[in-house]
Amino acid sequence: MPNTSDLFDQHRADWQADPHAAFDAWLAQQDFRASSADVYRAQWGNFLEWLSAKRTTLHAVQRPVIEQFISQLDIRRPQRMRYLRLIERVLDYVREVESAATNPARFIAQDGDAAWRKARDNEPTGFLTHDERGALIAHLFSPLGDLATGQRWRERRDRALVAAFLGAGVKTGEAAQLTVDCYAPGAPYVTVDASNPLQIRQARLAPFAVELLDGWITERKAVGLAGTLLFPAAPSGRPMHKATMLRAIDAVVAASGIAASRVARASPQTLRNTYAAELFDDGTDPERVGQWLGFQQSISVHRLHRAWQEWMGEQIRERDVAQARADTDDNSGPENAHLPH
Repeated sequence: MPNTSDLFDQHRADWQADPHAAFDAWLAQQDFRASSADVYRAQWGNFLEWLSAKRTTLHAVQRPVIEQFISQLDIRRPQRMRYLRLIERVLDYVREVESAATNPARFIAQDGDAAWRKARDNEPTGFLTHDERGALIAHLFSPLGDLATGQRWRERRDRALVAAFLGAGVKTGEAAQLTVDCYAPGAPYVTVDASNPLQIRQARLAPFAVELLDGWITERKAVGLAGTLLFPAAPSGRPMHKATMLRAIDAVVAASGIAASRVARASPQTLRNTYAAELFDDGTDPERVGQWLGFQQSISVHRLHRAWQEWMGEQIRERDVAQARADTDDNSGPENAHLPH
């Protein structure tokens, strides 16, 4: 999406007179690929058509009209969010204000329970159960077996990579950019760098992750891998591609045995969610969890906290149902055949 600074340098009058032309003029000054510009132009055109149908303008539009527009889009939630961010940035310019509180689009973006978030193909937030998490961690510490040198360091790398997701809550893009300087052996935190200095953070490491990262650092030095990346793709030190990283995570999860019992995939996001879930379960304040996860808005971690609470409720219900069935089976055995029904 466009940069947040100086997004729209057209005069207010231009946007009043012809918002189509004003937007086209702005697009012409950006370094977008033609395909990206076409997408933005189409999104903007759809929104202007909606405003026309609702008999309102950019300068008069209020939150209900914008929310109705976003909610009726037959697309996935991330695509709806891109629409909303584009509209939000236009209104920031058109309203000529600095305070986000006067931008109705931003109110919608910050509402974690808004109807537009309930896109038809969104899947519920996933977590590992306590048993699944325990089995995965146990596998991370299991013997490597008789592996060749090249396979051995990659297996240790992949296990440490899983530990970074499950034990520090990093994202795939962050994991790919972590350097050896981001972690001091034995430290309870890993530093997650960012291009924006204000977004650099320290993510708390679970004890098991500290041990695995320490082992990986030792292995990395012994093998003599080049470069500074904590998780390089090859001895040359080149970065891991996202697809390679995902395959590595899938392989470790499959080897742990938990994939066979799960309906949903245990993705890096699932591991990151589980990291947060363990902290919630320990009573850690959601705001602190949000800081460790790198959320820029508190509403994000509170939304995740609600998802965890709902998921926990479902886990408890499933456990109670299973226990009730077990009790019924026990009471219907031959030794209880004489009991009245």
